[in-house]
Amino acid sequence: MRIVAGAMVALLLALLLALAGCRAKGQPDPKAEAPPPTQVENESDVNMVTVDHPEEFPLATAELRETAPELAVTGVVSVDVSRNVPVISLASGRVVEIHAKLGDAVAKGQLLMRVQSADISSAFSDYRHALADRTLLRAQLARSQLLFEKGAVAQKDLEVAQDAADKAQVDVETAADHLKVLGVDVEHPSALVDIYAPISGVIVEQNVTNAGGVKTLDNSPNLFMIADLSSVWVICDVYENDLPNVRLGEFADIHLNGYPGQAMRARVDNIGPVMDPAIRTAKVRLQVPNPGTMRLGMFVRATFHGERKESRAVVPASAVLHLHDRDWVYVPAGGKKFRRVEVTGGKMLPPNLQEVATGIAPGDAVVSNALVLQNTAEQ
Repeated sequence: MRIVAGAMVALLLALLLALAGCRAKGQPDPKAEAPPPTQVENESDVNMVTVDHPEEFPLATAELRETAPELAVTGVVSVDVSRNVPVISLASGRVVEIHAKLGDAVAKGQLLMRVQSADISSAFSDYRHALADRTLLRAQLARSQLLFEKGAVAQKDLEVAQDAADKAQVDVETAADHLKVLGVDVEHPSALVDIYAPISGVIVEQNVTNAGGVKTLDNSPNLFMIADLSSVWVICDVYENDLPNVRLGEFADIHLNGYPGQAMRARVDNIGPVMDPAIRTAKVRLQVPNPGTMRLGMFVRATFHGERKESRAVVPASAVLHLHDRDWVYVPAGGKKFRRVEVTGGKMLPPNLQEVATGIAPGDAVVSNALVLQNTAEQ
C-alpha cells in the first residue's frame, strides 16, 4: 500500500510540472507586443518654396531712395481757446426772448436774447436823479455867478456852487456809464436788456432757456459759449521716443478720417512740457485753418516729417506680401527655390511702389508679385 501511495504522489507531481511548463510556453512576451518606437522626421523650412518653373515669376531689383523719416500719430480736433468767447449778462433778471440755440452759426452783433431786469430800472432811476441834480445845481451856479457880478455874494460862495455843479456832472456820467455796462441805451429807457453776440462763430454751449433766470456773475454759468471755428487746434499724443521728430514751428500733414481724400497742413504750435505718466506721451498742439469740414471731436491722422534723410529700399508694391500681420518678400535662393524673408514695410510711393525699412537692401532681387508665388506654393 505504501508503494502504491508513493507512486500516486509522484504521478501527481509530474502532472503539476507538465501543466506549469504549458502555461509558461503560452504566456505572451510584453516586449514582443509593444508598439514600434516613434520615428521623428525633421521638418522642412516653411519659408523655402520650390517651384517647377521659376521663370514664371519675374524678379525686380530693390532701388535706393533717400527719404525723410515720417511719424504718424492720431489726434482730435479741439477748439482754439483764444477763439472761444463766453456770452454773459451783467444784469440779473428773467429771460423773455431767445433768438439763438446750441449749434447755431451767429454773426458778431446778432441779437441772442433779451432779459427783463430790475437792475436796469434801478440804474435808470439813478440816472434820472443825477440829471435832475445836475439841472438844479447848474441853475444855482448861474445864480451865484450873477450875484457875484453884482457883489451880492462872496467868491467862496461862487466856488462852492461851481464845485457842486461839477460833481453833479460826474454823477450823470457815472450813471450813464453804468447803463452802458449793463447793455442798455440811455436814450431809450426800458427794463429790457439785449444780449448780442460778441464774435462771429458757432454756439457750442448753452446754459439758458426761455423764461429762465439770469443771476449775477459770481454764481451763474455763461449764458452761451461761441467758438470761432475758422481756425482750430489738433491735439496729438506723441510718445517720448518719437518727440525728436516733432519740432516747434514746423508743419505736419493732416488727414481727416471722415474725408480721407482731403489733406491739410498744420503748424506745430506747442509741445507739452509735461508727460502723461500713464501712457508716456506728450500733448502736441497743431494750429490748422478749418476749410469747413473739421468738426470738434473729429479724429485725424497727423504725419510729421523728420529732418534727416535716410536710405530706404523701394520695391513694387506687389512684391510685398502681408501675411499673418507681417510683411514678407520672396528672394531667389538658387535653382528652383525662393526664400520668404520678413521685412518692415514703409509708406506707399507713386506709382505703385513701397518703401522697405528692414529685411532687404537696395540692389537685392525680389519676386515682383509675391501673392502669385504664395498661391502657387499653397496649391
